[in-house]
Amino acid sequence: MSESPAAASPYEVLGVTASVSDDELRRAYRRLLRQTHPDVGGSAVQFHAVQVAWERVGTPDNRAAYDRRRYPESTEQPVHAAHASAQAAGQTTRTGLKARMYGHPGGLARQRYLDLLREWAGRGTTLDDPYAPALVRSAPREIRHCLAKALAEEATAQQISGLGIGFTAWHDVAAGGQVDKIDHVVLGPAGLFGVLSEDWGSPVQLRRGELVGEALHDEDHPVDNFTDAARALARSLRVRFTAIVIVLPDDAVSEPLTVPGRGRRPTMITVPRSRLVGLLRDGLPGMERGSFEKVFELRSRLQEGIHFIAD
Repeated sequence: MSESPAAASPYEVLGVTASVSDDELRRAYRRLLRQTHPDVGGSAVQFHAVQVAWERVGTPDNRAAYDRRRYPESTEQPVHAAHASAQAAGQTTRTGLKARMYGHPGGLARQRYLDLLREWAGRGTTLDDPYAPALVRSAPREIRHCLAKALAEEATAQQISGLGIGFTAWHDVAAGGQVDKIDHVVLGPAGLFGVLSEDWGSPVQLRRGELVGEALHDEDHPVDNFTDAARALARSLRVRFTAIVIVLPDDAVSEPLTVPGRGRRPTMITVPRSRLVGLLRDGLPGMERGSFEKVFELRSRLQEGIHFIAD
């Protein structure tokens, strides 16, 4: 079971509210354990999910620890606007020079989360802490997905910043027209990459060139939408992406999934987060690395032409 705010909570898996008594929680667990057991025709996946949910909230201590857990539960600090601006100004950290960073990673997704949360909570309601664990987990899944996406974008920006001074990244880039934004545009010796950071809270698969999964609806077309956005930006800047990349949590996709480029559509690769740095640093297999002069020229063009969604 994913720790993502977009994922089904243990209470949702067990079919109860977060306010049920420990006895009610135990009865729900035992009932679902019988219903989902593979020996009686149940699903092994659901049976495992019920067991994991019980491990997380089945005892008073575990339940209390889960209920007060905040997002993100990480020792890393997200890359916020002030940090990105410091990187763009050429400042250094204790670990040395970082990639040049422009824009506000996760900014739009966080604002969408806050706007939708206030709308859902009701007009006139005061939210003292919009990230309070109980409030986040009680919100509809589509609202929680906005928070999960913001965290995913911030995590990607954190990784990109550590690639080094040979890399430049622009975040929350306006694609133009009616198409969506580009979460990250990354330029380095291995090429120019458009990157989409996502977290739907559950695994996905590639089917007929499109991503599908339990949390995705039939009308969702993330690959097509991202490809259209990348093509629109490439046309407006007169550049060509080496590849476009969808980066997901490691528990959402275990191996890279590739849709080969055709015509003017660039190659699309879906990768687990742990593989992203290697892809951006090394590029695609068999691909020639760009010269310093070409990278410098392209960076100047991008710097002059890129606009941010907040502009």
